[in-house]
Amino acid sequence: MPAIPRRFLVHTITVEEYLGDTSKGPKYGPARTVRCLVDEKTRAVRSPAGEQVTSTSTAYAGPEEQDVPPLSRVTLPSGRVTKVILTARRDGRGLGTPNHVEIQLE
Repeated sequence: MPAIPRRFLVHTITVEEYLGDTSKGPKYGPARTVRCLVDEKTRAVRSPAGEQVTSTSTAYAGPEEQDVPPLSRVTLPSGRVTKVILTARRDGRGLGTPNHVEIQLE
């Protein structure tokens, strides 16, 4: 199956990519909007470091979206500001599932 249908991407989030730490705190890139579907469901996920953490939201974006680095700052449609735990690219390779990018959020 090709990409997740655009008609399902009914939300937009603002993403500021994490660039690293400075002496004044975290540094972020310019804000960009991402069209997605936001699911505000709490679940346990593994961080890139292997720790089990709680994700309060997941954003599902089209496969054309670039990966969003962990610790990037995200503003949800509700106005809540959160951070990325991890990003996973989902490619069904012909299995009938929609290809998409999954962004797990704190």
